[in-house]
Amino acid sequence: MTALLHRPALAPNLDLHAWSIGAPRLLAGLQHAPRLDLPAHLATHGPLPGSDLERVLAYLDSASVAGRGGAGFPLATKIRALAPGRREVIVNGTESEPASRKDRVLMRRTPHLMLDGALALSHAIGSRNVTVAVHDEATAQSVRAAATERPDGKHVRVKIVPGGFVSGEARAVVRTLHGSAALPPGRRTPPTVDGVLVANVESMAQLAVLLRYGPHRFAETGTPDEPGTTLLTVGGAVGRPGVVEIPLGTPLGIVLSAAQSADPQAVVVGGYHGSWIAPIGQIRLSRAGLASAGGTLGAGVLVVLGHNTCSLGELARVTGWLAGESARQCGPCRFGLPALAADVTALAAGHVAGLSSAFAHARAVDGRGACAHPDGAARFVMSGLHLLHDENDLHLHGGCGRPVLGQLPIGLVP
Repeated sequence: MTALLHRPALAPNLDLHAWSIGAPRLLAGLQHAPRLDLPAHLATHGPLPGSDLERVLAYLDSASVAGRGGAGFPLATKIRALAPGRREVIVNGTESEPASRKDRVLMRRTPHLMLDGALALSHAIGSRNVTVAVHDEATAQSVRAAATERPDGKHVRVKIVPGGFVSGEARAVVRTLHGSAALPPGRRTPPTVDGVLVANVESMAQLAVLLRYGPHRFAETGTPDEPGTTLLTVGGAVGRPGVVEIPLGTPLGIVLSAAQSADPQAVVVGGYHGSWIAPIGQIRLSRAGLASAGGTLGAGVLVVLGHNTCSLGELARVTGWLAGESARQCGPCRFGLPALAADVTALAAGHVAGLSSAFAHARAVDGRGACAHPDGAARFVMSGLHLLHDENDLHLHGGCGRPVLGQLPIGLVP
């Protein structure tokens, strides 16, 4: 098991591995085939029943389905917020979180489930086409191939957009597709005011499951308040990295055990706009369960830090990467995040002033940026520093003596 802990997080040859705890829904059929073409998809899931806007909204309301993107915004609320007139559906498949692979698993291995949900939604709101935005050619080829198999596939277009952490933000994707720079606009106006509905890949796949199951069967798993399943990308110090489908509310300890995690030091949940939490087995993996533990489900990421890596060094490494990924459109991004990264680096090097300065800079950028990037980075850093207080003390008195193994991946991997 020690050797497994040294394996790089989500090695490229493992990053599309998929498995489930309990009966799979989104990942059904993948135990028999590496990818579901249309005949295999229909044999696994059956035909999609017809649906109008009234049924879509009624089902979403009954099942209390939250979006499966980073914000967890309810899909029904987005639909109702759409401005009248011409409408547009964009599936955000950019997956700019370095530790996330769940959307790529859906698009590369079971793409028809996402297309089912997206095309049903497009029809319901009166949109003529669906645009799927992705970062890489392999994913684009898979979605295009799936579209060519379908009679309604002529309504699907796939666009490769620039990579980058903030370029995956919903409004940045909309701007890119409309011919502007791949950056979030300097205001926090949702795309729905312009008649554009941007949805996450998993959200569309969940809608396809919901339309087939109906709200009562959909709610047979999960929690009363958060029914259904969700996908997590599990990586870091685990022997079984990959994408796992779990019932919402599954205890953290069950997932850690199934992922073959050995004596974790800390867990990062929600991605790099998420939080650091202690590896307490009783924590429930749902939005409510993680919120009570100071975490967030966010982008559906769960990365385990082992005792053999320097967690403070891991935090400093990711904070520096986040600073480099900023849009540089406002003071918090241009000056605040680099200062915050320098603080955490100084703390990892044993400089006592780094801790108080890091908290000061995190508070200074929180809520003041043109987009949500400074807020998310500040939350990630502050939760890490709070959790790693013992590690902080070690570094202030000579260091922890452990190397930084890169168990928190950075950069975009195709």
